[in-house]
Amino acid sequence: MPVQIVNPDPRYGKVHLIEPAPLGYLHLAADVEAAHRPGPVLQRGRDKQQLLGVLKWQARELARLEAVQTVTVYDALAFIPPGGDATARSALRPAWFDVVILVETVSPEAVGGVRAAPGYQALAGTLSERARRTHQVAARNVRRVGDVAKDRPGLFVFNYFAGDDPELAAEVWEYLTGWYEAETGLDSAALLAPLEGERSDYVLISHARWDGSLPMFMARQLPKKTFRTYMLANLKANHLAAMPVLYRLA
Repeated sequence: MPVQIVNPDPRYGKVHLIEPAPLGYLHLAADVEAAHRPGPVLQRGRDKQQLLGVLKWQARELARLEAVQTVTVYDALAFIPPGGDATARSALRPAWFDVVILVETVSPEAVGGVRAAPGYQALAGTLSERARRTHQVAARNVRRVGDVAKDRPGLFVFNYFAGDDPELAAEVWEYLTGWYEAETGLDSAALLAPLEGERSDYVLISHARWDGSLPMFMARQLPKKTFRTYMLANLKANHLAAMPVLYRLA
């Protein structure tokens, strides 16, 4: 099915891309104590703070493996209401994930060995024991704007997409990310697609980073009319839905 772009605007073309990263990814997300409502995360309990400390220690241990490049632990800052086509939204399992761990491996082929390693099993087990729900998927990078730097603080997003056609969703993502490039100066984002044979609640997961604060980001996005007439309208026109969650480094 060809992409349908409604309300086209000369300011918003496809985002400028570089070659996809030749890495593999393990995306492990969990609902530990999410409030299951849109808005900022206003409170973090002591138990969750202790959990994040343990996860960060286990992440450092896992990162010692030769096949692992980085292991990053994220803590949610805010949940955004799902947007897009009503049918796709009904199929979108809400991503109330207040903790995410992203493991980057040296290649997609290395993912299986890392997933089976005791260090990863311990990390996933620690998170699963405390979580009301977890979601795990092995993935590869199919589109890239720039490397998402994880070695310094910033505002991070994981955006969870629902739809029937991964290629269509990826092309629509190029247009939507072009809006962010024009309106927010986005220069680092990666689109992850499940590896063949993987089961996932989401057809694609987008990962991006900005410098600056959550209030600044929201002020640059939500008041803009084109966020509704271009961004949300083109999700709907292409029968897609998305739920972004904003994070900080744990």
